[in-house]
Amino acid sequence: MDFSAFEKKVGIVFKDKTLLRTAFTHRSYLNENRRSSGQHNERLEFLGDAVLELVVTKYLFERYPDKTEGDLTSYRSALVNANTLGDVSETLGMNEYLLLSRGEAKDTGRARQVILANTIEAFIGALYLDQGYGAVESFAAQHLFPLTDEIVRTRLWLDAKSHFQEKAQEDVGVTPHYETIKEIGPDHDKHFTVAVFLGWEQVAQGDGRSKQHAEQEAAKDALEKKRWG
Repeated sequence: MDFSAFEKKVGIVFKDKTLLRTAFTHRSYLNENRRSSGQHNERLEFLGDAVLELVVTKYLFERYPDKTEGDLTSYRSALVNANTLGDVSETLGMNEYLLLSRGEAKDTGRARQVILANTIEAFIGALYLDQGYGAVESFAAQHLFPLTDEIVRTRLWLDAKSHFQEKAQEDVGVTPHYETIKEIGPDHDKHFTVAVFLGWEQVAQGDGRSKQHAEQEAAKDALEKKRWG
């Protein structure tokens, strides 16, 4: 895979091309291509997640000097969740460079969005190792920070689970309940898929590194599907 077109698009040229390739390599690709000498992107994703959280926290801290810790935490969650990161990743064309198994490559739904979100975190981890904190900050300033005003204006930072429960009780008189339908990965890197139900109706699903995060993602998707924004 030649990543030069992607580097040109984002305006970043990696010194270590192996880091860039690793950022785009899903575990499933290596499972299917066992002769490949590369690594998958999960360690870079772990690093990128932490670096991105710091970069976004610093930005929000400086941007909103009068906001409470709770507000800033909510804004940050909205900026770095799977939906936002998946959308940014897709806008940057990362989907075209993913190294996936044939099975994963066929899935273009919610699972792909999670993969894209994980990929951009891995890319940020790779960028941090290759060029340092400042390069990550510049990347986020160009592609992520501009989304903040819209998130705050449209109140996308609200707790989706609480919002969905209020709307469900108000509109249909039912309290939502959540069930974990899939749990994958080792203990130190679990990924959960949670479904939200209204009675017997499964309304939506969400994915996350914790059950709580997955429930929030499910509630967000449910709000969209019910048009209860």
